[in-house]
This record gives sequence, structure tokens and C-alpha cells, in this order.
Amino acid sequence: MKHLKKVIAIAACMLMVFAFSACGGSDSESTGELNIYMWSDYMSPDLISGFEEETGITVNVSYMSTSEEAAAKITSGGGDEYDLVMPCDADITSLIEGGYLEEIDLDNLTNFDNLGDAYKYREFDPENKYAIPYLMNYVYVVYNPDTCPIEITCYEDLLDPQLEGQITSVTGQRNLFPIALVALGYDPNSTDEDEIGEAYEWLQELMPNIAALDSDSAETLLINGGASVGIMFDGQAARAFAEMGDDALVVAELTDAVQLGVDEFVIPAGAKNKENAEAFLNYMLDAQVMADNLQWCMDELGSAYTCPNEAAVELMDDDYRLAPALDIPTSVKENYFLQLDVGDAATIYDNYWTKLMSE
Repeated sequence: MKHLKKVIAIAACMLMVFAFSACGGSDSESTGELNIYMWSDYMSPDLISGFEEETGITVNVSYMSTSEEAAAKITSGGGDEYDLVMPCDADITSLIEGGYLEEIDLDNLTNFDNLGDAYKYREFDPENKYAIPYLMNYVYVVYNPDTCPIEITCYEDLLDPQLEGQITSVTGQRNLFPIALVALGYDPNSTDEDEIGEAYEWLQELMPNIAALDSDSAETLLINGGASVGIMFDGQAARAFAEMGDDALVVAELTDAVQLGVDEFVIPAGAKNKENAEAFLNYMLDAQVMADNLQWCMDELGSAYTCPNEAAVELMDDDYRLAPALDIPTSVKENYFLQLDVGDAATIYDNYWTKLMSE
């Protein structure tokens, strides 16, 4: 009888252990998942599935609408929800200084050297501890010469009353305020409240000419003929060229500097799956994986994105290299500015942006 009781007790213990394992302890949950927060229509599903097949890690992707949303997710405890987030380069300094990011172990990124030298050890992240670049985007002015009533050579031309209701544009304060600041002759990353106030007034004057503000599909109205001018990322311009034909649109050869933004992957502080995040970054940096991703962007989205992975670019053919949205005049490509962290002035931008959007 005692022997029977002992057998029953052992069996009960085994069942408890099995039940706990089946439910999944915290370790099994964290080692098998990766949660990403990024732009939509910006990465091949094959890249995601290829990583899942290679590693057995399940990837969950959620999508953002603005760079500000990504930064807000990180500063409000993003590590509780996400393991990788995609803010723009303008936000990185404040995120580092605020202690909102985990350090990235480059020993786990054996494909790191595929990045061009210009995208390593940058001023805001000199040891590459916190941010890995994914893709880059120029913000162009593109217009249809057959329907646009004027030739556009500078940002000030966008205020022309003849363009009323004719401009489709990306949104976001750090995309539009720099345009206004450059138009006024100021630093696009100004922290001067008076200059930012003048930029707000410039944007007020622009608003009657704006048909739509949408960072996800700024090109749609241009393609459909609902607008004759677009302020848009190069990938969106590429989609417009693909839909309308290479000769249907013109990239404005502006005398003003254009914006070049870099979308970065960072690991939020407290991320539950840091090693999985680093494994994903390394997989993404593989030259062939990124080349296949760039080709998917062209084939499925009609988007040719500027890529910091030089090893991947070397694998691409002329369809990519000579794409109209990438093969732009040198005068435009080399006359650019970067988004920089504006520190405490971000509050000033926030206030004016909120005011502008509520009018």
C-alpha cells in the first residue's frame, strides 16, 4: 500500500512538471518570440519568415504611423511590449541619454561589416552600441509637369496660390518643420523658439495647398491625379514612378537642401527578448537577405529605397541602381541635411505641431 502511494505521488509530481512545461514558463516564452514595432510596407514577409525558419523564433510585427509614435513607445516603457523599435535618427541621442535603450552586443552581429563605413560609429552613437540602420529615405519634392501649374525649384514655390489643394505630403513635425526652416534660411534642426515660430507661420501658409498629409500613402493622390505635387519619401516616389511611368514625374531640382533620414532599429530598455533581437539584426544585415529584401520592395511595392548595406547593394542589378527615385541629379542627392536631436526644443516643436494640426 505504501509502495502504491509512493508511485501515485511520483506520478502526480511528474504531471505537475508536465503541466507547467505545457503552459510555458517565462523562459520558454521569451526565447521563442520577437516583437517588432516599425513602418508598414517596409520589409519583405520573406525576410521575416526566413528568420523564423532559420531560428525557430516567432516574429510579431506591429506598425507605426509616425516617427514620434516610435519614440513615444520607447519612452513609455516600450521594452514591456517590443524587442525592436524603428525610430528615426533624429530621436536617437535623446533616447540614449535618457537611458531608454539597451546596448547592442556587436559580437552577436557578425554581418555588421556589410554596412558602409559612413553608417558605422556615427557621431550620435560612436561605438555603435544602440542603433543599427535599416534603410534610408530622402524626402523629395516630386511633381507632374503636365498638371502642375508652375516649375518648382525651391521650397518657397510650394506656397504659390496656384497650388491650392494640389500637394500631397508626408506628415510629422520632423519632416515638415525642417522644410519650413530651410525655406526661411534657418538651420533645419533649429532650437531657436523664434525661428520655430516663424516656421510654424510658414507651414500655416502652406496648409491651403495641402490636399492630404499621410506618411503611409502620400503618393496615392499623385498617382490618382488628385494632386500634382508630392512631398514624399524616395520609396513612395519610386511607387509613383512605377505606376505612372518614368517620364510622367519630375524630381524637383531644388536649390534648397533635401532631408535624408535614416530609419534605425533599436532595442528598448527592458526588452524581454534581447538576444532574439540581436539575432534578427544580424540576419537582416546578411548581404543576400538584404538584397532579396530590396528586390521585394521593388517588385511588390514599386519602391527603391536607399540602402546603407553596401554589400547588399553590390548584389543588385541596374533595375535598382538606375531606378528613377535613386538615380537622381547629383545636385539634389549631395545637397542634403540630416535630422538631428533637438533636445528640449522638442517640446516647442510639439506645441506648434499640435496647434497646426488643430487649426
